[in-house]
Amino acid sequence: MAKDSNLLLTNQLKMKKDNSNNKRTALKSQTTLNGMMTFGKNYNGLRLMDFACCEEVTMESFTGDFKVQAMRDGNVYITEKKKRVHNKPIFREDHSSLSLGFDGVYYFTFRLSAELVDELPEKLAHEALTIAQKVVNEILYTKAEEVTL
Repeated sequence: MAKDSNLLLTNQLKMKKDNSNNKRTALKSQTTLNGMMTFGKNYNGLRLMDFACCEEVTMESFTGDFKVQAMRDGNVYITEKKKRVHNKPIFREDHSSLSLGFDGVYYFTFRLSAELVDELPEKLAHEALTIAQKVVNEILYTKAEEVTL
């Protein structure tokens, strides 16, 4: 019974992931630009790269995190880093949440500010119990639906 309920919650989360992936748009076409690139360092010692285009080009501006690889032959490869995908919690309370990681493991996360550390045992027990009840209700509800269908 526990394996079936884990599969149900896993399938439920996979459907949510698939729906969010459908919203992503395809990559735009590749563009080649001619110009001059300047490397340097700013006053903090951070490396800078500036590219001046020699052509009249209209492009959308963009920002992102990139990996820059400068080769010894003068070629520079700039690759955008993958964005970290955050799982949406399956269940959430005031200070805690339950989510399913991409590794197939359920994660119970609890956060509490330092000012409320005296209330830690009570809040942790209460919210863990509340989320456990929600999981049990979800399992029983989906099992009841399967039986009636």
